[in-house]
Amino acid sequence: MNEPMFGIEQQEKKENYGKFVISPLEQGYGATMGTALRRVLLSSLTGSAVISVKMSGVKHQFSSLKGMREDIVEFILNLKKVRFSQGVSAKASEPKPIKGTISVKSAGEIKAKDINLPANVTVANPELVLANLEKGGKLDADIEISSGVGYSFAEERATGEIGLIPVDASFSPVVRVNYRLEETRVGRLTNYDKLILEVWTDGTISPKDALASAAKILVSYFEQVVNPKKVEKVEAPKQDSLGPVGGLSVEEIGLPTRVANALIRAGYEMVEQLVSAKKEDLVKVRNLGEKSIKIISVALAEKGVKFPKEEE
Repeated sequence: MNEPMFGIEQQEKKENYGKFVISPLEQGYGATMGTALRRVLLSSLTGSAVISVKMSGVKHQFSSLKGMREDIVEFILNLKKVRFSQGVSAKASEPKPIKGTISVKSAGEIKAKDINLPANVTVANPELVLANLEKGGKLDADIEISSGVGYSFAEERATGEIGLIPVDASFSPVVRVNYRLEETRVGRLTNYDKLILEVWTDGTISPKDALASAAKILVSYFEQVVNPKKVEKVEAPKQDSLGPVGGLSVEEIGLPTRVANALIRAGYEMVEQLVSAKKEDLVKVRNLGEKSIKIISVALAEKGVKFPKEEE
């Protein structure tokens, strides 16, 4: 088979949108390239997103902030939509998070541009509304931003720190990809493919650069087939037996308010603290008893955690 000889033309160029025509391709290679490029564009390009938030006066996401019209869950959903350019480590395997802050004490809209960031970081959608403050309300929040690929669930970053709320993060800078195939001719031959590829991004990368990055990733994978490098075995780090559940507060596991408050007053604020306690110690806690222990046991069992710990 001859060396591939085809052209790439960007037919349309709009804000965050590009339409590319790749032609002529040997029959069948249009679908091969279209499928591979679409897959990599959507899943493997590095982007940046909020991964956690800590708000003054807020212990967990299932609460509200006085003076803010939105509840915490809605505020976090808006934070997830903020897109960041530059400044965050591009090495997805070893991301180096950066810090941002929001400090607003006046009534009105709080927008993405109100996030205070290092000089080398910019917000691609500054007019995005995050929340609305009423008169007398104020918002003080610390956010953490990291780079990555694909989608990262908040549970993967759960910690025992009170008030630190992990956030689901969608890192991909490519929002949407479409491709279609048409027949084209080379001289008298009509059995060639024309690949038409449309790419939409979030504004942190141009469609042209996104396409080039996706192609480079594919080349690196195929290069390993042609010239394989020795793969070193790396032992996976040991995981906490409780997993993400250990980082939940006792208020987040479905306990009655009375029981949760009693546990918090006794110093058992997190699940990891609770499961390490002995039944004999818990029944001595004020406003708790055998019935409450059973309620706690059922709530934890639903999370896959065995409780209580018997005295040795």
